[in-house]
Amino acid sequence: MIKEKIVKLEDTWKVYQLGKVELVALKQVNLNIDSGDFVTIMGSSGSGKSTLLNIIGCLDSPTKGKVFLKGKDTSLLSEDQLSQLRGKTIGFVFQEFNLLPNLDALENVMMPMIFQGMSFEQRKKRAHDLLVSVGLGERIYHQPAELSGGERQRIAIARAFANSPELVIADEPTGNLDSKTGKKIMEILTDFHKKEGKTIIVVTHDPNIANYSEKVINIKDGEIVINHKQKGEFLWGK
Repeated sequence: MIKEKIVKLEDTWKVYQLGKVELVALKQVNLNIDSGDFVTIMGSSGSGKSTLLNIIGCLDSPTKGKVFLKGKDTSLLSEDQLSQLRGKTIGFVFQEFNLLPNLDALENVMMPMIFQGMSFEQRKKRAHDLLVSVGLGERIYHQPAELSGGERQRIAIARAFANSPELVIADEPTGNLDSKTGKKIMEILTDFHKKEGKTIIVVTHDPNIANYSEKVINIKDGEIVINHKQKGEFLWGK
């Protein structure tokens, strides 16, 4: 069975102009991510992994090359069309959680659903069920300041899945957490992948996190140096 390519990058470059200096963040990246994949993008600070994440997530556009999301050339879409496609297709989990501090857990998870036209009762039930699924059924009316870092990240994961996206991108999701809590977060993401068949992309510098995924994309100096691993065994690039 041939899998649908949910993300495809063709000869993708990202170049930043800093005065008279050009900073090349991505160099001719070619990449295919199939629907249902669990992928880790690994690289050190400054390697280009965050830039690659922003391009994949359609939060930024390439300087040269093509980016396809669900087979659609994103360069041909208007801002509104791209926003709609991104909102329905992609959920994001950030290292800093990015929760709204004046809203409780339930309200934070409900927020993305407002823009997809769901009724209040539908949003409330979906948010409640998601928070229960990440082990926060007893904390739904707590605000972020009343919760631990791990609990806040679990809210962020629930929020990322609010609109049933086909793809969830997690940027250093364990970066601000201790190893035990980070392990729990990765188990939650793995569970969503296994039960719902979601495509998961995790950006990290931590090889332990990469062990949860099926494929590894290793990036260095803006170039992909390897994009495969055997289960439980890293095949490092040049």
